[in-house]
Amino acid sequence: MDLTQEINRRRTFAIISHPDAGKTTLTEKLLLFGGAIHVAGAVKSNKIKKTATSDFMEIERQRGISVATSVMGFEYSGAKINILDTPGHQDFAEDTYRTLTAVDSVIIVVDCAKGVEAQTKKLMDVCRMRKTPVIVFINKMDRNGRDPFDLLDEIEKELQIKVRPLSWPISMGSTFKGVYNMFEKKLNLFFSDDKQRVGDDSVEISDVFTSPDLDSYISPFTATFLEEINLIESVYHNFDREKYLNGELAPVFFGSALNNFGVQELLNCFVKIAPSPRKATTEERLIDPYEPKLTGFIFKIHANMDPNHRDRIAFLKICSGTFERNKPYVHVRLGKNIKFASPNAFMADKKSIVDFAFPGDIVGLHDTGNFKIGDTLTEGEKLHFKGIPSFSPELFRYIENADPQKYKQLSKGIDQLMDEGVAQLFTSKYNGRKIIGTVGALQFDVIQYRLEHEYNAKCRYEPFNLYKACWIESNNKAQLEDFRKRKYNQLAEDKHKREVFLADSSYSLHMAQEKFPDIKFHFTSEF
Repeated sequence: MDLTQEINRRRTFAIISHPDAGKTTLTEKLLLFGGAIHVAGAVKSNKIKKTATSDFMEIERQRGISVATSVMGFEYSGAKINILDTPGHQDFAEDTYRTLTAVDSVIIVVDCAKGVEAQTKKLMDVCRMRKTPVIVFINKMDRNGRDPFDLLDEIEKELQIKVRPLSWPISMGSTFKGVYNMFEKKLNLFFSDDKQRVGDDSVEISDVFTSPDLDSYISPFTATFLEEINLIESVYHNFDREKYLNGELAPVFFGSALNNFGVQELLNCFVKIAPSPRKATTEERLIDPYEPKLTGFIFKIHANMDPNHRDRIAFLKICSGTFERNKPYVHVRLGKNIKFASPNAFMADKKSIVDFAFPGDIVGLHDTGNFKIGDTLTEGEKLHFKGIPSFSPELFRYIENADPQKYKQLSKGIDQLMDEGVAQLFTSKYNGRKIIGTVGALQFDVIQYRLEHEYNAKCRYEPFNLYKACWIESNNKAQLEDFRKRKYNQLAEDKHKREVFLADSSYSLHMAQEKFPDIKFHFTSEF
């Protein structure tokens, strides 16, 4: 096993979008082409028993949305592809932000009727901050939507990135014929009746301008199509892979994930142009993936992936070296050696034991409470990876035990779910009450549902009006002491015993910042 060879063939990416743009459906079709599954799950209807492979939690099946990032790996065309399917709903954005720290590139899905939506812009901001390469897939071309050129203009304006179409749709809606693959200069028309399986009945035409057969396939759209192709060639610059890799240019593909149009073109091009694992930043130094010694970090923890076994999995992104089963590695924060007897590779909730894993791979480690998000594994070097923050929550509620006989179950459930980073737990110093903080209201429902169904514990919420929770620190001990005395009933501790100020209004936060200039108020936990 040559390390360089293994690294070069890896592609680790996240699929992100606004809810309902078709992200999970696209994931299904990519898995279908990779041979990882043979029939795509129907994600359109909650009544249909076949659900999407990546939506494996019970609550996801009921609501028809993704609420947690799922990890899937498969082989395609000589490449090892790792997909992270993220939640699109803004209430679960924090999971998505953290996932973006573990990927080397991103595919953004845009609905052709709705265009760029608010959540997509936020996610693009995170990609821009990290200079993550982005490919755009404009979905649902089998429905009537907006003009493709208008969509390209909107993407450039709203996502602040230059674009270059690498495939082009032939009509749309009920007359949608397929896509012209500009990257490979091929015309692909799909006639497959069973849209949930891969159809191999595509027509290839290498040069659309000289082909005598073109008109017989795409009439009456031939003239319009050729005009549009000419326009693209004259208006947009040629595709430049370096600009794409630097996050300055986004290749754009058109298609319909539900009907398998344009998905294989996207996948074929992705395998050729997407980056293999890139350098990772730590507080101490840059990590090169080709270094022989293992480094990696925990970017996600998921409790109860298998409710029958109450297991808890920590997701490790490998940044350099080779991960080996049963080999001891140093847990940097705890300063102790740990070895793993059954590390897992994933196909959503289906797990298989791996003996070796390489940079770019995501490995699931069985965890008995040793890990928290951001922890580092190395072969001895003390490294701390950057950029895995918890954000200041925006919604708060007191959480109370609804069944006194289940106190232990509730306590364990809250403890484990908070470790996942889906929400944050604060304990008031004033009255000892527990406060849950989230970035979206739907998270409260998910926590309540999972406590009941996974831990057999019931909770109820009480409203708690709060503007912001911010972490505080100061080198001025006297000022910090004074602050603690004056604001005692507004202080809490987070899960890791760090002090948090609970501001009930923007005015009270502003006044505290003015009166106590030597105290730093942090809005993310990474400081």
